[in-house]
Amino acid sequence: MEEQKTRELKELAVRIRMAAVEAIHSLGSGHLGGSLSIADVLAVLYGGEMKIDPADPKWEGRDKLVCSKGHAGPAVYGTLAVKGYFPYEELKTLNKPGTRLPSHCDRNKTPGVDMTTGSLGQGTSLACGMALGDKLKGLDTRVFLIVGDGESDEGQVWEAMAFAAAKKLDNLVVLLDWNKRQLDGWTEDVFPMGDYVAKFEAFGFDTVKVPGNDVEALSAALARTRKGEGKPFAIVMDTLKGAGIPEVAEIEMNHSIPVSDEQYERWMAQLGSELEGGKA
Repeated sequence: MEEQKTRELKELAVRIRMAAVEAIHSLGSGHLGGSLSIADVLAVLYGGEMKIDPADPKWEGRDKLVCSKGHAGPAVYGTLAVKGYFPYEELKTLNKPGTRLPSHCDRNKTPGVDMTTGSLGQGTSLACGMALGDKLKGLDTRVFLIVGDGESDEGQVWEAMAFAAAKKLDNLVVLLDWNKRQLDGWTEDVFPMGDYVAKFEAFGFDTVKVPGNDVEALSAALARTRKGEGKPFAIVMDTLKGAGIPEVAEIEMNHSIPVSDEQYERWMAQLGSELEGGKA
């Protein structure tokens, strides 16, 4: 990947993190850990991998995103705001009366949201249906599904994966956010799932594992999915819950946390310095 493109994607990931902090701080608390862990893949997707048009969110020829781990909505909203789907200041209305940005993603309220999610596991089935529907319509599009590792305790997730392989949905890309923590603790303690790569491969997926907070590794893995050969794709993203803000990552139970004014100022300054200092 060209150095300039890498820098642009890293900068976009930082801006997405800042937007997520902005939204959650406006509410006082929220799902920050799992929002931060997917900022990099959202940057790669919306930074060039996906066919999108912010001026026409319902464009039939667009690629689609389903964030099945719906509690990471602030990261999705942050991405959409940065890309111009709606005004950035609207992030401060997160989950407030009359908002277009509810706690979990809602396609009927938010410009740019392709599917309503929140009931864990259900987004996987919805994404499969969308991918099959696009195939039946003859559309040259892809559906990108972000699913959590804790969410993958749900049997519905694996029923959907079996369906995707059976229907040869090679326009479906599953992005597993393997950040190793869920609401009640570490995933290995709550419900060990074994080797995710072996599991996806056993279900019939073309599968790779990559450092999930590395935009270059993500870009390379996603490039492989552009030409399907009869198999759906799975990318197991080895991520850090709270990635990008060390103080958040160090909080063991960081699924949903309060964000004080002092933390907000400190974290936004830290992220902003990455942009100003050229580290992004």
